[in-house]
Formats: sequence, structure tokens, C-alpha cells
Amino acid sequence: MATENKNLSQYDKNTIPNAKDFRFGIVVSEWNETITEGLFNGAKAALLDCGTLEENIVRWNVPGSFELTFGANRMIQTQNVDCVIVIGSVIKGETMHFEFVCEGVTQGIKDLNIKYDIPTIFCVLTDNNMQQSIDRSGGKHGNKGTEAAIAAIKMVALNKSI
Repeated sequence: MATENKNLSQYDKNTIPNAKDFRFGIVVSEWNETITEGLFNGAKAALLDCGTLEENIVRWNVPGSFELTFGANRMIQTQNVDCVIVIGSVIKGETMHFEFVCEGVTQGIKDLNIKYDIPTIFCVLTDNNMQQSIDRSGGKHGNKGTEAAIAAIKMVALNKSI
């Protein structure tokens, strides 16, 4: 469990590979838009901070988190990206819908990582309530979008070194 009031999104730029020559795709769910926009902004800011050129960031929107897998699959097939970050937010409600969506998108992203030699980074918040999502999309626990971008840079660097 995350430590209360700790920002987990701080990184040391000196330990991150320069991303100047990397091309990233970001697929963003429109559902829970205030959360997903916060995650996207964190991811984009971190990519730019680590050297990615703005023209090397391709963004696509999809209706919800369940559609992230399809969007990422098509982006890998058509956009010549080195990595895809999927950004979504699923907040628990009163029905089983939460579990089905979370399981489906998790397995879908796992399948893309097995199918392609292009990493797909999972940045889907699966929270019990809106406050938890706010805390993780730029609030007191930092920004999981930032963390996903740093993971993406490291995975691209690893992939290119193999």
C-alpha cells in the first residue's frame, strides 16, 4: 500500500535514458475524463522533460478503458511507435462491471505485450472511489501518468539494447 501523503512520481532525470529519438503512442480513455486528462498531462510532461520531441508523441482517444486494448493494438500496427502507454480510470461501483472491465483491460494489455515486440505500458487506475483517483492523477500520491512515462522510456531503452 502506498505511504500516505507521499508523492511516488518523483524521478531523477540523470537515471533516465534520453528519449530524444523515441516515438511514443498514448491511448487515452475518455471515461472519467478529469482523471485521464491528469494522467495524460503527467505522462506527456515527463516524456518531454526526458527529451522526447513533441512530434514524437501520438495521442488517440477511445471511449472507455475496455477499448484501450483495441486502440493500443491498432496504434502498434499503424503508427511506427517504440512504445504505447494506455491511460484509463475505472472506479468501483455497486455492480460487477468494475471487475469485468479491470480484468478485461489487464488481460488485453498483457496479451499485447506477449504478441508484439513493442512494450505496452499499463496506466489504468482501478480505484475504489473518485478521491483515490484524484490522489493518483496529480494529487497527494503524485501522478501515475508520470510513472508510466518513465517506465515507457526505460522499456524502450531496454528493447533497443537487445
